[in-house]
Amino acid sequence: MLDKLVPEHLILGIDPGTNYMGYALLRTAGSKAEPVLFDVLDLTKIEQHYEKLQKIFFFVQDLINRYHPTVLAIEAQFVDKNVQTMLKLAHGQGVAIAAALSKDIPIVEYSPMKIKMAITGNGHASKEQVAGMLQRFLHLNPADMPKHLDATDALGIAYCHYLQLGMPLSAAKPVKSWAEFARQNGSRIHK
Repeated sequence: MLDKLVPEHLILGIDPGTNYMGYALLRTAGSKAEPVLFDVLDLTKIEQHYEKLQKIFFFVQDLINRYHPTVLAIEAQFVDKNVQTMLKLAHGQGVAIAAALSKDIPIVEYSPMKIKMAITGNGHASKEQVAGMLQRFLHLNPADMPKHLDATDALGIAYCHYLQLGMPLSAAKPVKSWAEFARQNGSRIHK
């Protein structure tokens, strides 16, 4: 149960993709955070790129209509060697942003490196490492962990924004090991 004396946020996290789009809702109040849901929108059966974009747009709008998030946290695009892939991802990101803007939802973007740094203390962490830390921080049952890591990526984006609300990364102390990171960030682990 979240502390009702502290203003609540409901953060919609989106990991843009045109095959699998990760999405998550994270409810926060003060030092408490709990996932409402996290999963993927499977777009692999849709062949036409613009149909995928339409599906993303209406899906994000539907999430907003049903859950009324206070903010959309989305992963910023990164440079990829394959320009076509990068453009398709940027289209998906833009459509998700447009859906949120159409509902007057504020938007924040975080680079993949910043998200990984906020959660693991390592800007080059793997998707599996991010998922493992989220499982630990949010006390998630292993059976509740999704099959697609795009879902935990979306939860990580929402969790990164939650951390920014209370502890900017610039205030975090540099660490030299995983053990040191865990000791310094024990207060981030929610009971």
